[in-house]
Amino acid sequence: MIKNIETKIKLARFAVVMGLLAAVLIAVGAMYLSYSSAKEERSKIYVLDNGVPILLKRTDVAENRQVEYKSHVNMFHHLFFTVPPDNEFIKKNIEKSMYLIDDSGLKEYNNLRERGFYNQIMSSSAVLSIATDSVVVDPVTLEFQYFGKQRIDRKSSLIYRQLQTTGKLMEVIRSENNPHGVIITDWRTVMNKDIVNKRKKSF
Repeated sequence: MIKNIETKIKLARFAVVMGLLAAVLIAVGAMYLSYSSAKEERSKIYVLDNGVPILLKRTDVAENRQVEYKSHVNMFHHLFFTVPPDNEFIKKNIEKSMYLIDDSGLKEYNNLRERGFYNQIMSSSAVLSIATDSVVVDPVTLEFQYFGKQRIDRKSSLIYRQLQTTGKLMEVIRSENNPHGVIITDWRTVMNKDIVNKRKKSF
C-alpha cells in the first residue's frame, strides 16, 4: 500500500515537472515566433505609386555591402580608363573618378599626363575603353584586386591589354558624388600588358 502511494507520488511529481517544462517550451516558442513575426513585419514597407500600395522589403546594409564594394571599384575603373579623343570628356570623367579614390588616383593621372599619354590619345584619335573581368574584395581587410581588359582602338591597329590593379577600400560618408560611401586607397597597377595587337587593313 505504502509502495503504491510512493509510486503515485513520484509519477505525480514527474507529470508536474514535465508539464512545467512543456509550458516553458511553449511560452519560449510563442515568444520567438511573435518576435520573428514582428521583425518580419517591420522589414516590410509600403510605398504608394499613383495611389497603389506597393510592398517593399528592407534589407540589412551588410547584406549588400560586398556588391557595393565591387560596384564602386568597377565604377572607378570605368571612369578612369574610358578615354576618348575628347579633352572635355576626359576631364569630366577624371573629375568624377577622383571623388572615388584618394591621392593615389591623382598621382597616377598626373604621371600619365606628364608622359604625354592624353596628348597621344588626342593626336591619334584613339578610343580607349575597359571591360571588367572580375573584382575580388577581401571582406576582412577590404583589400581588392581588379581584373579587366582594356581596348585601344586606333586608326591603324586594335590593341587589347590585360589590366590588373590592387588597392584598399575605406568607409566614408555617402554623398551625391560618392553614393557607395567608399574611398579607394593605395591604388596601383600590378599588370598592364598587351595580349592582342591587330593591324587594321588599309583601303
